[in-house]
Amino acid sequence: MFQSFADVGTQVLVLFILISVGALLGRLGLITDSGSRTMTDIVLYAVTPCVIINAFQREYQPRLLSGLLMTLAAAVATMGFSVLLAELLYRKKDISRGVVLKFAVVFSNCGFMALPLQQAVLGEDGVFYGAVYVAVFNVFMWTYGLIRMSGRTQLRQALKAVVNPGIIGTAVGLLLFVFSVRLPVVISTPISMLAALNTPIPMLIIGNQLIKSDMRRVLRDKDAYFAMAIRLILLPLAVMGVLLLLKVDATVTTSVVIAVSAPVAAFTTMMSAKYGRDTELSAGIVSASALFSLITMPLIVGLTRYLA
Repeated sequence: MFQSFADVGTQVLVLFILISVGALLGRLGLITDSGSRTMTDIVLYAVTPCVIINAFQREYQPRLLSGLLMTLAAAVATMGFSVLLAELLYRKKDISRGVVLKFAVVFSNCGFMALPLQQAVLGEDGVFYGAVYVAVFNVFMWTYGLIRMSGRTQLRQALKAVVNPGIIGTAVGLLLFVFSVRLPVVISTPISMLAALNTPIPMLIIGNQLIKSDMRRVLRDKDAYFAMAIRLILLPLAVMGVLLLLKVDATVTTSVVIAVSAPVAAFTTMMSAKYGRDTELSAGIVSASALFSLITMPLIVGLTRYLA
């Protein structure tokens, strides 16, 4: 059991070192706010699709397709339950503040934080299943998330759910996987190189956010603590328990738990700034949850690996 915790803890420590480098570069002014936004766009529009396509460059196997479908069902159920929980808990809150707290409960950093850990702990299978969770995340983000943040239904914007880079990458990767199409080296090599950036760049971005956010407000906010407890502890443990009871494949279970146990999504701050919500709270809760996750993720993921 100790080995399970040690293995995950080691990988999280590696991520923490990268985050620390990002914090140092931010403190020295070498990563600016505009530079951080540019790096975020690079990850969203280039790196993440390449990670997903690279993960799906596998020989077709029925067990992988079965695992993919189980991951899809688990992701939809988890996200759906999270939405219902968030709506029940924060329906009476001021909209600017309440929508940030809802985001904190519903949306984990399953792309930036989870995919690197899934790669490190589970290898290619972990990223393969993690990519499915990211696809479901994108659908919920550009439908429920957009409507909640903007305060109005925007059908045109909601269509981004099906043309989002993450969704496109998943669709392309899935087609290549199902039909066992192997990309030529001249194409697969650049894709692999870009995919390799998925660990260092997001960690530098998170480190820069940490050093520039005012976490003192969050550390005095009971609602923020409660939202982070749900995001980092209650939801991951609940998902782990259900998947273990259903005797879902160990790799699928661990991959999903990693995605669910990740800290609050960086999208929370981006969307809050775009639609004039409580940006100070959003920046603080994203940063504080990232720090707390360095403790909670090894414990929960290590426990999941041991039990699964």
